Amino acid sequence: MKITGYRTLRTVHNWGRPVGDANGFVANGITEVPVLLVDTDAGLTGVGLGAHAAAERIFPAVEGHDPRAVTALYDRMLAHTFKSGHGGAVFGTIGAFDMALWDLKAKMAEEPLWRTLGAADRFVPGYASGLDIALGDDELVALYADWAERGFTSAKIKGGLDPDSDIRRLTAVAEVLRENTRSPALMLDVNETWGRHQAVRLLARIEDQVEIAWIEEPVRRWDVAGNRAVGRAARTAVASGENLTGLEQFRPLLAADAVQVVQTGSVWGITHFLRVAVLAHGQDLPVSPVGYEGNPLAHAAAAAPNHLVTEVQDTSTPVGLTVDQVIADDGIVLGDSPGLGISVDEAALARLDGTAGWSQPAGPHVRPAAAGLRLVAESGQDGRRARADAERPTRDGRSEREASP
Repeated sequence: MKITGYRTLRTVHNWGRPVGDANGFVANGITEVPVLLVDTDAGLTGVGLGAHAAAERIFPAVEGHDPRAVTALYDRMLAHTFKSGHGGAVFGTIGAFDMALWDLKAKMAEEPLWRTLGAADRFVPGYASGLDIALGDDELVALYADWAERGFTSAKIKGGLDPDSDIRRLTAVAEVLRENTRSPALMLDVNETWGRHQAVRLLARIEDQVEIAWIEEPVRRWDVAGNRAVGRAARTAVASGENLTGLEQFRPLLAADAVQVVQTGSVWGITHFLRVAVLAHGQDLPVSPVGYEGNPLAHAAAAAPNHLVTEVQDTSTPVGLTVDQVIADDGIVLGDSPGLGISVDEAALARLDGTAGWSQPAGPHVRPAAAGLRLVAESGQDGRRARADAERPTRDGRSEREASP
């Protein structure tokens, strides 16, 4: 079997609510999901999810090769780009191709990818995560009540702008999850919005009121000294790594014991996760993949001996995608469909008409100028809701802020 071509598609996910974090959010709750299809001369097609802007540049590295040589082809893609570097969009494209190749490899073996990777159990422990910073308190409770009905005992909320609000919201979510356990595990993700001068002080204030399992990205992703300082001062673990690309970016943090929960981004691919998991395992650290559409890394997580828990961000799927898995019993139950178990209705994707949030050049995930430089907290829930209302689209497609005189 040989790789003969690729196709790029796009779909959207309608979350039904605003989604985002301390750096911004999509008020209409519609986000884009890039899809990469890799074709073969045997009629099998591999599915990869994630941005792939550099596909034309990367494809020659795999064209004409047998897709079963996935890890060799992964290194070939890295070698193909070594002069200019493999970060950012290039690494994302390599991840999308890598995911599609693993999908093909398992399809050729006529088994689900978790089997191909050597996992013994189809169940993957998960935690609930709602990208929920723009939700009011009542909306937040309603969201996590749905997770509690699915048996979840742990959850992560977005925060970092107002510690009083974070304490209140963490406490509210804990009460919801006590339906399933007397000691829920809570995580707080501030998405690099704190500076080193803030992180230790604000986290101590929160920890005095709420027990949390980890603080996620308290400072910049590459800040070894800052992450280490937070970890030394805190009672909780520091989790980070979702935005790091390549083992060379993880090594300094792990060597300095600056991160205690090693994370990986799903959009960087299967091979990247497996290699980071081995690196973490060598230091007796747990690994936790960050959530993404269809939870593709769950297959690899099932096979990682040091897998702690996988982030699950939503129970619905993007338009035109069908995923063979069930979100229940405090995690993900993977199915038996060959490969990743992701089916793509190309006709449904061709009919899509509309825009999504995160692809807009002006945001909403443009790092705010004040990030890491605030002396006082931003306004809490009321301020977030006001900003959400200001960004909510009007009938002519403009935001209320743009439409106002």
